[in-house]
Amino acid sequence: MNYEAICRQVCEVAIQTGQFISEERANNRVDVEVKGSNDFVTQVDKGAEKRIVDALSELLPESGFIAEEGTSNKKGKVYNWIIDPIDGTTNFIHGLAPYAISIALQENDDLVLGVIYEVGLKECFSAFKGSPVFLNGKKVNVSNTDTVKDSLIATGFPYSNYKRLDGFMNSVRYFMEHSRGLRRLGSAATDLAYVACGRFDSFYEYNLKPWDVAAGAFLVQQAGGCVCDFDGGNNYLFGQEIIATNKASFEEFTNVIKKIMD
Repeated sequence: MNYEAICRQVCEVAIQTGQFISEERANNRVDVEVKGSNDFVTQVDKGAEKRIVDALSELLPESGFIAEEGTSNKKGKVYNWIIDPIDGTTNFIHGLAPYAISIALQENDDLVLGVIYEVGLKECFSAFKGSPVFLNGKKVNVSNTDTVKDSLIATGFPYSNYKRLDGFMNSVRYFMEHSRGLRRLGSAATDLAYVACGRFDSFYEYNLKPWDVAAGAFLVQQAGGCVCDFDGGNNYLFGQEIIATNKASFEEFTNVIKKIMD
């Protein structure tokens, strides 16, 4: 497979879908449905996902999909796309950036391609198997910050699963006291893309789904960073918890999360 050519076409799909999302937002065509506690979807999410699924089905007819809004339940024998049409739907509903399109391609059990398009700033982050990470065509890397105290850290607030809230709040306090700052943007895909390009040094969150993290985790790794679950293992795609950092601060940051979030 020509991963580079596929990646280039996926970027085009993401950018075109981003234009659709922006037009719907500008025209105030945002009808909100409630899926669960603080869990929302709009007709724009559904429309964007259909556009993405249709385009990727033409691009790779044998592929299947793991998609947040369930537009397609087709399972591919080798290739499966992992899609979030709008990561940061609550932001989108309120007209607040960031919100992003996240598209990853899985070949058997391996991620081989990732594209995140942050709609508000029109920034397209992309990588494919064997490539560096590009931001609008320019190569980017993770930061080289080597201590937590010098790090800017991103996270996400729990919005439905509060079983680990005590540990999470302890982690918030720790990083408030022992880092340069803690940020919560409201889009895990964007957070991960920002780790990949060095804007954030580290990111952690729990209760995430595969479509939230697949593309971003791949980007971080291709940009020279490290990704794991809270125990330091590899169950971050389906395990609903993720740590993403540069290599220099990975061990220290992971040890903090292990200790506090255990």
